[in-house]
Amino acid sequence: MASEFNRRQFLKQTSLSLLALGVGAGARSPFRGESSFAEEINALRAQLLNQVNRERAQAGVGALKLDGLGNDVAQLHATEMAQNNYLNHWGLDGRKPYHRYAFAGGTDATAENDAAADYSAPFPSDDFLDAPLRMHKSMHAEVPPNDGHRQAMLAEQNTHVGFGVATEGLHIRLCEIYVSRYVGIDPYPSVKPPLSRFMFSGRVLDPKYSIEGVDVFYEPPPTPPQRSWLQTARPYGLPENPTSLYIKLPPNKSYDDGTSGSIEIPRPGSFRVPIELSRKERGIYTLVVWLARSENSKLFPATHVCVRAE
Repeated sequence: MASEFNRRQFLKQTSLSLLALGVGAGARSPFRGESSFAEEINALRAQLLNQVNRERAQAGVGALKLDGLGNDVAQLHATEMAQNNYLNHWGLDGRKPYHRYAFAGGTDATAENDAAADYSAPFPSDDFLDAPLRMHKSMHAEVPPNDGHRQAMLAEQNTHVGFGVATEGLHIRLCEIYVSRYVGIDPYPSVKPPLSRFMFSGRVLDPKYSIEGVDVFYEPPPTPPQRSWLQTARPYGLPENPTSLYIKLPPNKSYDDGTSGSIEIPRPGSFRVPIELSRKERGIYTLVVWLARSENSKLFPATHVCVRAE
């Protein structure tokens, strides 16, 4: 099935491309109060949003809006990285970017870019205002095949973005969270016992898009990594070998694997499907709803809904 190939290919590209980037410099460290720091962060977010939207316009894709939750989640990760002098998509608690956004209350699909500026001497406050834009432009300037950050910035399906910028001592960290908001998800349990079931349902926000399937990914509970492990930037991605769920077919019809599908479409644009937490072990299940704009268009992920089995 062509759609199945597209789903697997997208996951492979995503897991291999989202590499963290470090940018070095040298100068002096500012002191600022909380109110002025918040004003600077808001100004930086506006500047970064304008920059990424200029880049997207040049690429012929739509402009992004700021995402409040994305800002909050990105700010926490940037602050943690700056305070602990590391650059990594993983956090001190072992969670990956889509875990952080989901457990903060988000349901949309996300992609994260991280960058760093580490200084050998204190830097002036003006450099704090300039460094994040320099880091962003450096990521945008990437060339294939090592252009994962640029791909995340210019992905056509993105609708929103959140920015976090933090400084601690001689370290500045930038975190960008790109968001694809296409599906409204009905209330669901964030925690369920292993080997249990629940109904997962929602609706597409734009009728131009159709639901093509749902993938269910399992991974063990995250564990805090060693600080030395966090010092090496590395790609992240969803686990291998998801359980793929398909639209329920009419009677006497079946897919290539002999199944008839489990995703019900009660009315155009809406869906409901039973989800099984199929392992007896604790862990995290991530639910990815796949959408397409037309029958022959490339599929893209619209959700990263995380449920803890414990």
